[in-house]
Amino acid sequence: MAVAAHLRVCILACGILSGAAQAQDLLQTWNQALAREPQFGAAQAARQADQERIPQSRAQLLPQITATGTAELQERRQTSRLSTRHSSDRALWSLSLSQPIYNRSAWAQYERAQLLAQGADVQLALERQALMLRVSQGYFDILAAQDALATLKAEQAAIDEQLRAADQNFQLGGTTITDTYEARSRLDLTRAKVLQAENTLQVAQDKLAALTLERPAKLARLRNPLRLPAPQPSRLQDWLDQSSQSGLSVALADLNSRAVQEQLNSTQAQHQPTLALKAQTGSGSDQTLFGQSGGGPRSLNSAIGLELSIPIFRGGETSSQVREQTSRLQEARYQLQLAQQQAIQQTRQYFSGVTSGLSRVQILEAAEKSSLDSVKANKLAYEIGVRVNIDVLNAQQQLYETQRNLSQARYDVLMNSLRLKAASGTLDESDLRAVNQLLEPSANANGS
Repeated sequence: MAVAAHLRVCILACGILSGAAQAQDLLQTWNQALAREPQFGAAQAARQADQERIPQSRAQLLPQITATGTAELQERRQTSRLSTRHSSDRALWSLSLSQPIYNRSAWAQYERAQLLAQGADVQLALERQALMLRVSQGYFDILAAQDALATLKAEQAAIDEQLRAADQNFQLGGTTITDTYEARSRLDLTRAKVLQAENTLQVAQDKLAALTLERPAKLARLRNPLRLPAPQPSRLQDWLDQSSQSGLSVALADLNSRAVQEQLNSTQAQHQPTLALKAQTGSGSDQTLFGQSGGGPRSLNSAIGLELSIPIFRGGETSSQVREQTSRLQEARYQLQLAQQQAIQQTRQYFSGVTSGLSRVQILEAAEKSSLDSVKANKLAYEIGVRVNIDVLNAQQQLYETQRNLSQARYDVLMNSLRLKAASGTLDESDLRAVNQLLEPSANANGS
């Protein structure tokens, strides 16, 4: 039958677009983006920078050692003639040690730095998940655009054949010129859609190339037939519990809230006294270390003791900072509540997207089969004069539109599955590997 031939043309076009040779799969695309994508590279650098907060804040709790050396030449002159009256030289060195013993503010800053470093780790994990989603979306956008283009070209070929049949029937006097006009109109519209589909494919390839810094050539396609997996666990409540408690966005908001609490503790501690051990040693050529005239031979002067510092009044600055950090803490807690609500909302959305999407795929698969039967029946009825040309064109349009919707529905299910994992904080490379197993076996073997 002609319809079967058109479907073979569609399948052949898909094969040409994807390539029969070594096709690049999802894992290979992911590895390219992981090594090259600028936004994720910037996130890695930011994470490394944030890790340095820990040694910087810890340094405020460790000994501080300072060495000082001074060499001076002193001259005394009379003011009347500026003649030299007396000159002398002087050399001085000293070594000082300061070890904090009690500094609650510095300790709170150290605790804050640890929380911020943990937050940087979580932020990097979030960026990694976001990159996985961008790569997967870009990959499937190309496949969807290729499917749409292939079905449109198959539809164009089918309409072109129907146009030739209408012309032939008109020449034989079996139909009116109306059938020819209808077929030609559909053909022109389909040609316009083909041009638009080619542009859509170009844009999708450009978006993926921006992630991998390499233009994609041949991409491995989904298996046919394909059985899409259902979400595991199958209960929505299990996903909600996971996302509200362990979602990465929630974890990051929680760490930020705790970091602001430590900043408030540090600010409040500025009202408290600090205690430090101070030690100093040194020598001067003409003076003792502590500024008194020695007058005798060079000597080594040392001192050790405790320094207690009690803040009394700083013009109200500390009290203002405490009020500021109290408001910052309230803001951070609201942000935590918002992150939990968003995680729950996204989990519901993506779980529903997977479950309803699976049902939609099943319905569209059935619709594709019935649409194919409709095309066959209408073509046969047209050949015997029971149906008119417009009936055949409508049946063909419905078939190819159903195929495009089915293709897009499958990709939507896969993307919603990955987004559901991301909302719950569990998306990792093993999930991409599982999706990669749904690709054609030849490409899959090369990619994994």
